[in-house]
Amino acid sequence: MDNGVSAGSTASTSTLGNIALGLTLLAFGIGHTGVIDGVSAANSVSLAMYVGGAALFLLGLLEYRGGNGFNGTAFAGLGVFWFTWAKGAGGSVSDEAAGTFLVLFAMLALTLTLAAASGVFGQGVYGLLTLSLVLLAIGAFVDNGGIAKAGGWVAAVAGLLAWYGATAALAHWPMAVGRSRRGAVAAS
Repeated sequence: MDNGVSAGSTASTSTLGNIALGLTLLAFGIGHTGVIDGVSAANSVSLAMYVGGAALFLLGLLEYRGGNGFNGTAFAGLGVFWFTWAKGAGGSVSDEAAGTFLVLFAMLALTLTLAAASGVFGQGVYGLLTLSLVLLAIGAFVDNGGIAKAGGWVAAVAGLLAWYGATAALAHWPMAVGRSRRGAVAAS
């Protein structure tokens, strides 16, 4: 591909990346909550591998090519997380190894939280992802299903937030809360 030819708009790859992240987080979170009978986190393995893993990684590369280092790092890094998680799900690893894996990627999510410049949606999604991974790691370390279930709920909320942010960008819905001239809070 010639350097003069665009690989795609970073706005469109960002939106698609946030949809992929949102759907993967939602499936992963719902699986950990146990709220739907017969649905577990293991049921989200295919979605995590291909949508959260491969697609996010590819979108991350496109973001880098388009000059967006933050989304490139976020999507490629989280693509590696989802792909690795999916490949290891159901494997015979110790609770300590699983917890350590989650802590390491919680560190990536914390970096993304601190670096996000997109306000409530960016920092909110990555902050909730960080909290979710920390709760899931603690649940793995102490073998506590209740803590892991709480981590699943937080992941599901993060997924809904990422999905809403991407949908709002496409539909031109309000995404920021600001102050109007009279001091009332208004969506913008």
